[in-house]
Amino acid sequence: MLAFAESIQLVPDGTIVIHIAIIITMVFVLNRFLFRPVGRILGERETRTHGRTDAARETLQRVKESLSRYENSLKRARTEGYSLLEQQQSEAQGIRQRQVAAVREEVKEQIEKEKGEIQAQAEQARATLRGEAERVAAGIRSQILRR
Repeated sequence: MLAFAESIQLVPDGTIVIHIAIIITMVFVLNRFLFRPVGRILGERETRTHGRTDAARETLQRVKESLSRYENSLKRARTEGYSLLEQQQSEAQGIRQRQVAAVREEVKEQIEKEKGEIQAQAEQARATLRGEAERVAAGIRSQILRR
């Protein structure tokens, strides 16, 4: 171990300049052929990633806007549908009421007609009964007076 310790120089000699030159050369070479291309590739990758992320955000925003427009149009369509349904129900109810009124009027007329016919038949029956009563009374009178 002592042999190894004797070979170490504590005072720099002329080789230090060569070592520094080699290190500086290696820094320039590595920077030129390794670090810059790798940095450029990583930068492009980052740009593409952020670009795609931004594009995805824009697409998501457009989808949200489209969904909002769709929901609004759906609400309007439902509102229009309900109002149209209410209008049709109102019209149908009006028609039904008019039809019911017409049927009631027709039934009322039919009842009045039937009452008239019944009264005519009752008058005829009374006249027939009066005539029959007078005939029977005359028959009874003649039988009573003959005796």
